[in-house]
Amino acid sequence: MRRPSRSALIATLALLALAALGLWYTQRPLGPTPHAQAAVPVRVISVAQQDVPRYASAIGSVLSLHSVEIRPQVEGVLTQVLVKEGQWVKEGDLLATLDDRAIRASLEQARAQLGQSQAQIQVANVDLKRYRLLSTDNSVSKQTLDQQQALVNQLQATVKGNQAAIANAQVQLSYTQIRSPVTGRVGIRNVDPGNLVRSSDAQGLFSVTQIDPIAVEFALPQQMLPTLQTLLKAPTAALVEAYMDADGERSLLGEGHLALIDNQISANTGTVRAKAEFDNKDGRLWPGQLVTVRLRTAVEQNALVVPPPVVQRGIDGHFVYRLDGDKVTSVPVKVLYQDSTLTIIAGVKPGERLVLDGQSRLKPGSRVEVTTDAPPPAEMADRRSQP
Repeated sequence: MRRPSRSALIATLALLALAALGLWYTQRPLGPTPHAQAAVPVRVISVAQQDVPRYASAIGSVLSLHSVEIRPQVEGVLTQVLVKEGQWVKEGDLLATLDDRAIRASLEQARAQLGQSQAQIQVANVDLKRYRLLSTDNSVSKQTLDQQQALVNQLQATVKGNQAAIANAQVQLSYTQIRSPVTGRVGIRNVDPGNLVRSSDAQGLFSVTQIDPIAVEFALPQQMLPTLQTLLKAPTAALVEAYMDADGERSLLGEGHLALIDNQISANTGTVRAKAEFDNKDGRLWPGQLVTVRLRTAVEQNALVVPPPVVQRGIDGHFVYRLDGDKVTSVPVKVLYQDSTLTIIAGVKPGERLVLDGQSRLKPGSRVEVTTDAPPPAEMADRRSQP
């Protein structure tokens, strides 16, 4: 029996290999076509239209409108302190008293001298009348009459001097009762009763600081001077908010209004100082406190509002991804205003759906799959009201 040739054996093996390859090709699992594109999951939000206030922020310092250091105006022993540290007092309340015995003695002495001078001028006036009658028939020389008139004038001046001395003593006596010049809060006492105090002392007795109303001073860039001037001329006072930052949270301390701007710009910092006044009945603002100030500079009417993550920045400027069916389109926009909670843009229409999250995997024409929607515009407005 003849063995098959080598060429026939190779041909048979080739046919078997082709048959196996054909069988695998027909039974292999079908995969995605090379040109099929997987949808990118994104979150979207609709463009909202609403009125948006604009704010300018700065760091401010709380100042008292009236802060008075209580000092004695006459020398004397401090006999009583009638208020406690931290006490609230009203204008005119008696705060402290000084020893007034020496001043009262001076007042009585001045009154006695006035009585003496008044008696002397009374006698001098009687003599003057008598001399005038006698001078009609030359019984008294004109020189004697003139001397008597001069004496009366001298005594009248003495009476006025005595009256001035009494008034001065009364003023000095009033200084022995120290009254509050303002309504406010008493500070820490520096001098105890029994000490001798003088008007030249470097340290006062204590301070009285007005708490309500109160002011906040802050500085803004000089470029905002025209805006500040416009706000001051407006019929409605510009709103100013004061916040306290603590533990990563910001709490509102009070709302006030813009009161004034400084009369010059600082050449060193290029800023202009401004002051706002606040009602402070609850005492949440305290003199010397540092706060974050937000000044409302304008209100944008019917603004197109989106959250800040919606707007992307490219080589040619800002743009957004707009949802068109199941694909996205790149739309150039102009950013008109932006803060930490919202962005006002131009170039889109109200109600258009824009990509909020997932832009890093997108390009124009990409297919997308919308997942959980972003908060509705109403919630955006609530977040916008927060600092």
